[in-house]
Amino acid sequence: MSRPPRARESVLDAFAHILVDDGERAATMDATARVAGVSKGGLLYHFGSKDALEAGLIERMELLALEDIEEIKRSPDGPVAAFMRTSIHTGSVLDQSIVAVSRLAQNGNVAAAEALRRVRVLWEEALRPQARDETALQLIMLVSDGLYFNNALTGSVPAPHLDADALEALIRLVEASATRRGPA
Repeated sequence: MSRPPRARESVLDAFAHILVDDGERAATMDATARVAGVSKGGLLYHFGSKDALEAGLIERMELLALEDIEEIKRSPDGPVAAFMRTSIHTGSVLDQSIVAVSRLAQNGNVAAAEALRRVRVLWEEALRPQARDETALQLIMLVSDGLYFNNALTGSVPAPHLDADALEALIRLVEASATRRGPA
């Protein structure tokens, strides 16, 4: 009997969900199998150990980030505007993966920390040609970090409300301050 093609992704989704909602201690192989709706044997078919499961989650985050970067580069509005718009945490698979891998990194997982650094460098490399200089690049990155952080915490920590018009105004301000082309 062949495995459902979605089983591996379901396991990674479940593992990420547990990491984000309950922390690393709760993210056991048994809990992951239960939340994914697969048997322990089904989980082990895809990931032979918790280390392999963590590596799979990290790999998926990096692949999703690469796809995101390619979309940002192709955006008709320009990479900076696209990057800032995608800095709003929407609960996407990429968002969930980033937060889950961050949980692993916070608990000392060196591979997770290194993967997060690699993704940040890739985002910087995609945006560098647009930025006036390195300081301007860091302005773009830090505003993006702030958007993501504040939006990801909504509900648990009061965050400033940023509607679509306010986001567009912020994008124009950052572009005028930090990019070679100025406001869009």
